[in-house]
Amino acid sequence: MWKIGNIEIKNEIVLAPMAGITTPAYMRICADMGAGYAVTELLSAEAIVRGNTKTFDMLNGLEKVNIPVAIQIFGSNPKTMAEAAKILVQEHGAKIIDINMGCPVPKVAIKNGAGSALLKNPDQIRKIVTTVVQAVNVPVTVKIRSGWDDESINAVEVAKICEECGAKAIAIHARTRSQGYGGRANWQIIKDVAHTVKIPVIGNGDVKSGEDAKRMITETGCTAVMIGRGLLGNPWLVKECLLYLEKGIKLDPVLPHEKIKMMLMHLKELQKEKDERTAVLEMRTHFLHYLNGLPENKKIKNTLCQAKSTQEIETILRNYDRMISS
Repeated sequence: MWKIGNIEIKNEIVLAPMAGITTPAYMRICADMGAGYAVTELLSAEAIVRGNTKTFDMLNGLEKVNIPVAIQIFGSNPKTMAEAAKILVQEHGAKIIDINMGCPVPKVAIKNGAGSALLKNPDQIRKIVTTVVQAVNVPVTVKIRSGWDDESINAVEVAKICEECGAKAIAIHARTRSQGYGGRANWQIIKDVAHTVKIPVIGNGDVKSGEDAKRMITETGCTAVMIGRGLLGNPWLVKECLLYLEKGIKLDPVLPHEKIKMMLMHLKELQKEKDERTAVLEMRTHFLHYLNGLPENKKIKNTLCQAKSTQEIETILRNYDRMISS
């Protein structure tokens, strides 16, 4: 167990913020697998302040997630970020506010000087974190990258600034903005940060198995492990990591029938917070991940991506289950 401010986190497995993936529905699934903490997909501070309905719709069902969750915001204007944080705390019950300083996507954050673009401006980082911390009475955390590129690795400097300004934890994706999601994560940078600041450090990057999670904690001294792309279509990775961390035991391979059953449950969970059309469209991405490695998956992927209703999807998946089980 560890803490973010006064909030207790039951274990070291954290669900990373992923656009279009880390919905409350998927958080509930990962929480059932044993995850200790989760961070929402990034929300625009500007959109929150403007009262954008679609942005707030992304939080539907969050109150049913039974583990601590941070709501992640992005932006570059300190006052707007602080106002957005206040709205989320006062009107939407946010228990933790996370500031995104890691998103590498140009159209989402970079063009507005937000996301990982902030890593080039430590003075602005100081203003944003200070202003947000002063605006709310809940813990504020920050997610960063190693730096903008290989010539400007400044994660340690940024982490120290965040700590000085009152952040209660810091997550570091051990890749630069220039790397995007390619290449290898440099865990040495996580270690450097963990040995510099006194607040919890959450390591992120290249955790794809229980052994990876154990090795990251052992090699870097980080407090917890944040898992992102390894969880795409594989919520069982949470259970695998916990089992290995706690008992050194490997999880048995997930059977095709279990994956199909999970797809149906995931769709059902999505429908609790979205209309049928939206749930069907959003599940298409998840289907592509869940089906990787299963027999004759190319044909079934195409069929599912053409489905228009939940009833049609259920029929396709149940027929597929019978086919591969026979």
